[in-house]
Amino acid sequence: MEADLTIKSDNEILLKDSESDLVLKIRDSKGNDTGEFLRFNLQDIELPLRWQNLIEEDKKNRAFLQNQFTIIDKKQDHKGKKLLSANEEAKIKALQEFYKKEIQIYNMFLGERGVEKLLNGREISWNTLEEIDEIINESILPLLKINADNIKKNIMNKYSNTKRDDVIE
Repeated sequence: MEADLTIKSDNEILLKDSESDLVLKIRDSKGNDTGEFLRFNLQDIELPLRWQNLIEEDKKNRAFLQNQFTIIDKKQDHKGKKLLSANEEAKIKALQEFYKKEIQIYNMFLGERGVEKLLNGREISWNTLEEIDEIINESILPLLKINADNIKKNIMNKYSNTKRDDVIE
């Protein structure tokens, strides 16, 4: 079977090589194939659960960061040992912790080193997190929703109470 190939942006190629496999080949900013890819089995019953977990954990992590910033803002600021004030340094450390957790959260869905593959040598930031969300929302989720509906239909058909001709009574 020949693969259906769609170029989505400078950084990705969407390759659907079967009914259940989705491969995102990673490209650099110049459009060159990096040799890295993400593979998803869209028939994997756990994939929607991993997506749901990503959403829940991301919300918790963002709330954690917001709470940390609120706590830091309530503290009296003072000059730090170097260039930054104590509160500025605390915010940067909180943001670093947030990014580490975000990488773990996204990798639970994307697979091992998924975020690193998508970043392709770039540092994680608000902008790159938005890019990753865009890739997931535009490339993976529509197919995931279609296949989740198909899985649901197949289960309903298999276990429906209607009489089947191939069943011995």
